[in-house]
Amino acid sequence: RGPDGYGYTLTDDGLVGLGHHRLAILDLSDTGVQPMATRDGRYVIIYNGEIYNHAELRAELEGLGHAFRSRTDTEVALHAHAEWGKRCVNRFNGMFAYAVWDFEECELTLARDRYGQKPLYYVAIPGGTFFFASEVKALLAAGHSAKVNEEALVEYLTYQNYLGDRTLFAGVRILPPGCTM
Repeated sequence: RGPDGYGYTLTDDGLVGLGHHRLAILDLSDTGVQPMATRDGRYVIIYNGEIYNHAELRAELEGLGHAFRSRTDTEVALHAHAEWGKRCVNRFNGMFAYAVWDFEECELTLARDRYGQKPLYYVAIPGGTFFFASEVKALLAAGHSAKVNEEALVEYLTYQNYLGDRTLFAGVRILPPGCTM
């Protein structure tokens, strides 16, 4: 979403790709570039948001032997995922949405903060194609249809909000607040 740089990574087989537009806030140096990988290359993260208690988590992770290259909360989230797995989000105080690819397990983890301040949209296409982004327009740019989800439209006009994981776009879902998938 940000103007401060762009990065991407692909798996060797080209089946998984992660891209990121950076908005640099906590660490303006090149050490905060995303996607960001652990030193051993097992995990790679793309992240949007802010973890308010990142300094405390960083100190705890350093005590457990993790070495950091940046001052970013992104790297704290990355090392927290490497240390505690998907349960790491229970330790985060903040607003965030992120994706971590585990090269060893060939597993993608998506997570969103408890209050849903940072969005994470996704499309699952039969046959195994899966797209996700922090904005629907990125999914539309990837070729997803802009067809209106009529049930969601009625829901929005009735409640001024969407219930569950619906969006205004047919086939586009939003990861609910506080969820990991």
